[in-house]
Amino acid sequence: MATGTSSRIELSVVQHGRGIMVSNAGIQGGEPSERSAWDAFVTLADADGSAAHPHHARLIAGGPGQRNLSDAVHALCAVHGDHPGLIADVLARAIQPEASDWLAVAASGFADERTYLAHLTAAVGPLPSTPGQAESESALVGERHALEMLARSERRGCATGAVAALLHDWRAIRRVLDVAADRFGVAVPTITLPSETDTAALVAELGASPGCQRAILFGAQQLFAQHRGLWSLLEARSSARGDL
Repeated sequence: MATGTSSRIELSVVQHGRGIMVSNAGIQGGEPSERSAWDAFVTLADADGSAAHPHHARLIAGGPGQRNLSDAVHALCAVHGDHPGLIADVLARAIQPEASDWLAVAASGFADERTYLAHLTAAVGPLPSTPGQAESESALVGERHALEMLARSERRGCATGAVAALLHDWRAIRRVLDVAADRFGVAVPTITLPSETDTAALVAELGASPGCQRAILFGAQQLFAQHRGLWSLLEARSSARGDL
């Protein structure tokens, strides 16, 4: 059994690595849509965002296994819990100065989310024992590296698109965190991230040119792909423990 479950974890890791260039929405960086950048972004998010993944739905559907919630919190903390993180890195690099005010609000708000993650990680207890742990840790390291590369992109719009995707997707991720908070007795703080209205206006404005729209959508696609891979990894780990 150990060999079979470890193989499922390894397969998830391989799929995660390959998934970085794949979009369920079919947006692959070709000619920009005639729609606004935000409309195209939302189409991408609906197809590729966390809310579309079956394991995310499983966790928020009610009555999820405690080990599944604990595993999800630990993984999200491993990817997004370190300082300074994707948003602060993009703000510091200032490739698009016109996005600086929005990025500053986002960086401050995400610092609050990291604090929430830290409290949750302490509350949920140790990482659940799972076959294939070494492969899982390798996948999480790869995910953090991919986010670092996105933050360092010199292509105008790419890093901004990744941040917009993180902010959009975080609201779905927050639903899982809040379920865990309720289960483990942690107070749920108010979200202080930029509103979706503000993010939509910025993406539409910065993505008015075809080249920048392509870059924004590319960055968003990569961020969504990383999160999609993370949920698939957690799903494989849950299956390996017999918790599905």
